[in-house]
Amino acid sequence: MYLGLFVIMRFMARRQAGHFGPADLLVMVLIADAAQNGLGKEYSSVTEGLALVLTIVGWEYLLDWLVWRFLATRPYLKPASLTLNRDGRLIPQNLRREMITEDELKSQLREQSVESYEDIKLATLEGDGRLSVLKRN
Repeated sequence: MYLGLFVIMRFMARRQAGHFGPADLLVMVLIADAAQNGLGKEYSSVTEGLALVLTIVGWEYLLDWLVWRFLATRPYLKPASLTLNRDGRLIPQNLRREMITEDELKSQLREQSVESYEDIKLATLEGDGRLSVLKRN
């Protein structure tokens, strides 16, 4: 099972292995569960567990390919970015929408060496959950 998972992960796209969003986390949990089942008594062989893992990885690859190939699928399959601060001004309705407190936002900004809102040109919550910040010059 380990060798099978190693080979599968080795050939996954590097972009996917570099950062994990909510959907990627779901895929990893499903893969872990399928691999565990492949090691247990629910399947008669390791190959059945590997087949399930390959099915999950295949679906994930297909969805990523659809998003890449057909732009019209992006709004349905990938969450859009959300602006939280523009030109030093908070956008409270977007903070409420994502249930982010101002203290949480300030904490994330400090991690990116931003001292105050006035230093921000644009702060965006990306679709994968990361906060990206463009600072003023």
